[in-house]
Amino acid sequence: MLTAIVGINWGDEGKGRMVDLLSSDYDIIVRYQGGNNAGHTVVNNKGRFILNLLPSGILRENTVNVMGPGMVIDLEHLCGEIENLRSKGIKISKDNLIISDKATICLPYHRLLDNLEEDRLKDKKFGSTRRGIAPVYGDKYMKKTIRMGELANPVTLNNRLASIVEWKNLLIQSYGSAPIDAAEIFEWLSKYGNPLKEYITDTSIFFNAAVNANKRIMFEAQLGALRDIDYGIFPYTSSSSTIAAYAPIGAGAPYAKLDEVVGIMKAYSSCVGEGPFVVEMSGQEATALREAGGEYGAATGRPRRVGAFDVVASRYGARVQGATSLALTKLDVLAYMDKIPVCTAYEIDGKQTVDFVTGETLDAAKPVIRYFDGFKCDISKCRKKSDLPVNALKYIEYIQKAVGTRIKYVSVGPERDDYILFD
Repeated sequence: MLTAIVGINWGDEGKGRMVDLLSSDYDIIVRYQGGNNAGHTVVNNKGRFILNLLPSGILRENTVNVMGPGMVIDLEHLCGEIENLRSKGIKISKDNLIISDKATICLPYHRLLDNLEEDRLKDKKFGSTRRGIAPVYGDKYMKKTIRMGELANPVTLNNRLASIVEWKNLLIQSYGSAPIDAAEIFEWLSKYGNPLKEYITDTSIFFNAAVNANKRIMFEAQLGALRDIDYGIFPYTSSSSTIAAYAPIGAGAPYAKLDEVVGIMKAYSSCVGEGPFVVEMSGQEATALREAGGEYGAATGRPRRVGAFDVVASRYGARVQGATSLALTKLDVLAYMDKIPVCTAYEIDGKQTVDFVTGETLDAAKPVIRYFDGFKCDISKCRKKSDLPVNALKYIEYIQKAVGTRIKYVSVGPERDDYILFD
């Protein structure tokens, strides 16, 4: 069984929580794209964890966790994340963590460039996390980056690095910033790269054996469909492909075929960063929902923008992800609402549409809102569909029909077991 766990919307849907829940049924968990620009929050019997780079399956004792070639890895951040988990009793060794030799290293000057560009853009900025993701992916496709496998040969690495840094300084100095020193970057690579060498291998060989042995593999995405570099709200996207179809490629198994795609979406909408967000709430209405849902970025701590559930965006996200089923998270958060808002269509230039649009057209869209009666009670102890109040069931069933994909899981709390198998 090969399953992808992906985001349907703007990210922050609760993928880490679902990976943690479902990973007990899988042998291998793999992150296939992105870097430390987003976080997956997991709450279980061991505590509360925020994972930026490591697959969420690292919290399970019997899974092998893979960081695939589609990822960009900040070595310093990864070392810190590993040590933080170890300090909380999580065991990490070469038996349960594998890093692709083809994964790209996010270097300190990528973070520098991210900051320089966001500062230059001022009020036109893209809302970057300033962690170097766009610059490092740009360098990857210009073939001017360092990959994890190159850490094995320091002499060759040092020679290549000198040439890359010479080229990169042309851009850095154009911002009026001091040039970077290749020796300092090499020292950084040695300090944080050496402890990781034992985990580095060719994941294509690993996955070939795993697929042939019928291992159960879960592919964990970062962010959501609307942040995909090709299909998202460009240019306010991430710099990688968050789409399920990319999962085998970014993992190191491009020949593999997915059996299932579980799309994750919240019972309302949330968004970190810049860009169009049609359903966005403001004022006290937004504050109440943000506080009820604890909507602050796991990677940055930034307050998330919040709004009504967006049927138009969710239907589009489910389609481009090829979702075979959905998980609806944070339904319990809506318990305080007398009336629950849902965006059923967009109004653009006086006309309604149920089709998701991008570019300037999306900027002009206004939400068409329908209100559902609230369920006004604590549902965190519900464990069966029949336990849910009638109005909660009506809300879920409407969303399922409107989005056009069956809802398989409903999350009613942050703990590992706070969910309902809905179908």
